Formats: sequence, structure tokens, C-alpha cells
Amino acid sequence: MSRTTRLRLFLTAAAVLAAALIVAAEQLPGFGGARHPYGERAVAAGLARQTANIVSAVNFDQRGFDTLGEESILFGSVLGAGMLLRLARDEHKRRPAAEPVLPTTRLFGATLLPITLLTGGYLVAHGQLSPGGGFQGGVVLTTALHLAYVAADYRVLKRIRPLAVLDVTDAIAAGSYAALGLIGLAQGAGYLANTLPLGTFNALSSSGLVAVINAAVGVEVGSAVVVLLAHFLDQAVEVTPRRRNR
Repeated sequence: MSRTTRLRLFLTAAAVLAAALIVAAEQLPGFGGARHPYGERAVAAGLARQTANIVSAVNFDQRGFDTLGEESILFGSVLGAGMLLRLARDEHKRRPAAEPVLPTTRLFGATLLPITLLTGGYLVAHGQLSPGGGFQGGVVLTTALHLAYVAADYRVLKRIRPLAVLDVTDAIAAGSYAALGLIGLAQGAGYLANTLPLGTFNALSSSGLVAVINAAVGVEVGSAVVVLLAHFLDQAVEVTPRRRNR
């Protein structure tokens, strides 16, 4: 395909997309008005499925297939980063040295670590009830683990970071999201349909499939970000180029 043909194809596709966006924008409700059809339907659908956190209802129920794609992007990004940052032939790992830490920094990190860990677990466990959820809670859990790096040094972080286990956990959690969608198909509904018992509104066991997917996302995000940061930190702290013999 020549450059001119590619340019014409791009301009044609861009014109069609622009026309579709203009038509769609003209049908939106007026700015600042009292009519919000999408919001009203999203809230009603979330409450009908006993989900107190409407954001989680949208993410993991009403548009659960889109969120599956977003989680897959994160999984693919971690996989790609791991392949690109693997140890090259002209590199080797050196043992990280002990690093001095100010007593105030050590105290600050050691104090915040359990608090942050508890906060992350709470955000994941209560994602269907209150603001938060698997994505936010997973990042907070990762932050809690890396406070060990702030409070001590990289050697301590490596000792408490089960990287091999987290690699497997990341893959299992990402796959479990896709597998959970089969429950709806097995019960004669659509893929990722919320067919599990909905429970009691505002209870920890409420929202049916939303709570289960939210937990899977929390595990996947937490594991994935730890693995991703591990590759970058290894490059910054441990990996050095080999000396070439002349």
C-alpha cells in the first residue's frame, strides 16, 4: 500500500468518525440541565442489583466487558515490561548494598506500612459498598509493600516480596476475571451477566458477581504493579553492564 493510499484511507476513516461524533454530541442532553438519562439508568441498575457503590456497579457489572479489557491491558503491559527488561547478555546482577536511612524516615515508613496495608485491604473488600474498589485498593496494597523500601532498603523489600508467587497470582487473577464471565453463560444468560445471589443491600456479601470480580481485580492489580515495579527497581538497583575484557 502506497503512502498516498494510506493517507486517503486515514482521511476517509477520520471523516466518518468525526461525523459520527458530531451526530452523537448533538443528541446529548443540554449542559447544566436536570435530565441525566445515563446516570439515572446506571444508578437504578446498580441499586436493583444491591450494589451500594454505583461506580463499582458500572465498572464490574454494567460495563464489565470493558473493564476486562482494561485489566487485560495492565496484564499485557506487565508481561511486555518483563520481557523487555529481562537480563541481557551484557548485563549482570550485583548484590544491593545496605543503604543508610534516617531514623525519622524509618519510623515514618514502619508506622505507615501496616496502616496502608489495612487501608488497601479495606478498599478491596468493601469496593461494592463504598468509594474505592479493586483498582484503587490494589495500588494502595502495592504502596504498603514498598514502604519497606522507604523505611529500610532494597534488600528488605526483596526478602518480603514473593516475586515468583506474585507472578503466578497475577496470571491467575487476570484469568479468573475472564473465567467468571462463564458463570452467566452456564446459567443461560450473557457473558459476565450478574447471575449470582445478590444478597442484602449494603452488606459485605451483596452485589453478586460485582464483589467477586472486584476482589479478583484487587489481587491482579496489586500483584501486577508489584511485579512491574520489581523489574524497574532491579534495573535501577541491581543490574549493571558487564565489564568487557580488552
